[in-house]
Amino acid sequence: MNGRDLVRSVRWIGSVAAAQRLRTVRAAWRRRRVDARGLPRRGAERARVPGVLQGAEPGPGGGVVRFSRSELRLLVAVNGAVFWGWDGAEPEPSYALAGRCPEPDPRAVLEPDKDGGWRVVAERVTVAVSRHGAVEVRTPGGVTLRRELPPRWWEPVDGGPARWMLRSEVAADARFFGLGGRSGGPRLRDGAYRLWNTDPGGSFGPGDDPLYLTMPVQVVVADAATHLVFHDNSWDGTVILREGEEGAGSGHDRAGTSELRMQGGPLRCWVMVGTPARVLLTWASLTGAPALPPAWALGHQHARWGFGSEQEVRRIVVGYQERDLPLDAVHLDIDHLDRHQVFTVDSERFPKLPQLAQDLRRDGVRMVSIVDPAVKAARGNAVYDAGTGLDAFVRDASGRLVDGLVWPGTSVFPDFTHARVRKWWGGLYAERLAQGFSGFWHDMNEPASFVAFGETTLPRSARHALEGRGGDHREAHNVYALCMARAAYEGLRELVPHERPFLFSRSGWAGMQRYGGTWSGDVATGWPGLRASLSLVVGLGLCGVPYSGPDVGGFTGSPSPELFLRWFQLGAYLPLFRTHASMRAGRREPWEFGAEVLRHARVALRERRRLRPYFVTLAHLARRTGAPYVRPVWWGTPEDRALRDCEDAFLLGDAFLVAPVLGPGADRRAVQLPRGRWYDTVTDRAYEGPGQVLVDAPLARIPVLARAGAVVPVRGEDGGLELEVWAPVRGRTGGGLVVRDAGDGWEEPEIERYVTRWEGRRLVVEREGEDGPREPSVPVRLRGLTQE
Repeated sequence: MNGRDLVRSVRWIGSVAAAQRLRTVRAAWRRRRVDARGLPRRGAERARVPGVLQGAEPGPGGGVVRFSRSELRLLVAVNGAVFWGWDGAEPEPSYALAGRCPEPDPRAVLEPDKDGGWRVVAERVTVAVSRHGAVEVRTPGGVTLRRELPPRWWEPVDGGPARWMLRSEVAADARFFGLGGRSGGPRLRDGAYRLWNTDPGGSFGPGDDPLYLTMPVQVVVADAATHLVFHDNSWDGTVILREGEEGAGSGHDRAGTSELRMQGGPLRCWVMVGTPARVLLTWASLTGAPALPPAWALGHQHARWGFGSEQEVRRIVVGYQERDLPLDAVHLDIDHLDRHQVFTVDSERFPKLPQLAQDLRRDGVRMVSIVDPAVKAARGNAVYDAGTGLDAFVRDASGRLVDGLVWPGTSVFPDFTHARVRKWWGGLYAERLAQGFSGFWHDMNEPASFVAFGETTLPRSARHALEGRGGDHREAHNVYALCMARAAYEGLRELVPHERPFLFSRSGWAGMQRYGGTWSGDVATGWPGLRASLSLVVGLGLCGVPYSGPDVGGFTGSPSPELFLRWFQLGAYLPLFRTHASMRAGRREPWEFGAEVLRHARVALRERRRLRPYFVTLAHLARRTGAPYVRPVWWGTPEDRALRDCEDAFLLGDAFLVAPVLGPGADRRAVQLPRGRWYDTVTDRAYEGPGQVLVDAPLARIPVLARAGAVVPVRGEDGGLELEVWAPVRGRTGGGLVVRDAGDGWEEPEIERYVTRWEGRRLVVEREGEDGPREPSVPVRLRGLTQE
């Protein structure tokens, strides 16, 4: 057990009740014994490299390059993505891909390269393979973006999965992003990042890694181009990053490096090259379009572990109403369940839950239920009895049920990597729907299990179906939550076919956006936790998960009024806007922090409601293009190095730049602007970019700047749609896209395109159409005219 495991163990022991601590020790020893029996001992190993190139065989979109000790399969797909796999690894089967592998690009041909190598030339990328197995990704102009050195395998002499290592080089000016949910980002500094979904065992801050949701997805931004690389392997691994340095040593650049070490599984990867927008579009076409949340899920949501009763829930909702605070949903945590058992209700504390849901919905407030994967292992528990009869639970290598210690007590775990189990689990959400719930929140699904020491999850030797291929938890662990989300999403599609499911999950893997979003997990209360919240949302968006957000105020502790308000103001501009806290933490209702905080929080809530049509538009555009709602400030100009290093602000779609206050006592802050004119949305004052400016940030608000020429759909004072148009710079045009809310069903509304331009002293706003431009059919409000 290393130092990090020891720290996690201490956290776990401290987070459980004293009566359970002895049980966590027993659970840890039991888990260790199961693995000792079920995992093969790793003995002597032999190292292997690809060897010398022997020949090549062209095929559709690429072909196979053969070496003396391995072979490399190359494929360029019609969507522009490049695949390669060693030792016969193919694109499928894969939990990341949406449907089948895309068709090969018929224009991409494998041909001889210089120095005896081979290459595949495609429209947006060239992939070259050297005589010894190095793989280079080049721009059409010949600039090398990434060079993967020949891989190395360590194969057990007695058989079994081989460990492998792959070292890659990138440009000296490149910056790394991604790898799932990382609290120390969004730009990833030098260091080691583990690829193993992990409950940190308590609240976390910027220095904690790994967290709940890891992905082998890197986004690398350099002067020449942006590229995304995905190593499609769900095993435990580590990525070691080292940024490059220009002019290092005697005037020579030092390349940045990425070293990937995996404990087993295939060595295969996908690469996408282009602008950030192009890269995310290709990634979405490969792994699936992001799920579209219902419109109400783009409003404010309030949660707490410890509401305790129907009366408390009603009191909170009435508190929002009496203070004229918009509220769209309340979330019920495990305390509403019967002894923490999934798909049950505590009938004493919540005797009339369907009636509560009906009353809240009449006031425009939905209910969202927590759902954990752990099932209490007790006869008489309906879910346990049904799952046992179906042989739905994970077993060990000797055929015994694998149990763990979770909130209900001794528990078993469904094997979501089996289609039959997913079908059964998805049907269980009928009980939740009957109770009146409109959305679902998956927790503890890394999967987590309380132990006093060692890994807080299932034994690595636990057996899984893995879609009929068979395998153990070493391969299934990282995709466990992804498969649980699939079970819920597909079940809800059948149970309520006319409504879009609302689902977000603490853990997941590449492709999870197909089923819903995620949230930060148990982020620590404090200014570092606030900064980590922003890092997580930006980083996850670059991995293709556009819908996410933090526990506003932090999960633990009692934030100061200033900290709570700054967190709340940030949350108002994030996709998932949810206050949440532990039962042992301070309250999170805005009125608990004094009259001044309440007044400013009301402004933030009203602004979020006013911007709801814009969030709806961003959600539809994310589904169609893969572009996240929250984007790094370098999104449109990745060649701007100053923006690549900016981590304390973000773009909200194309229209806004949001600069949250991330430290105490600030009433002004520096903002790094992309090129163009930007208007302060409160004062209409104009700032010119690129460059850094100093902007007022009083306690009443955080700086939000609008791009000149932007057309933003907003909610008017009468509740109808209105267009807010920010004046373009004279001599230039502007515009924007609008997607109207068509309800929470499956109708695909059209994308409305608007353009703005100056005609003399008159600002013209027109909607483009097949019959030519025409005037907007909704009211238009012009902003920024005082600067002209």
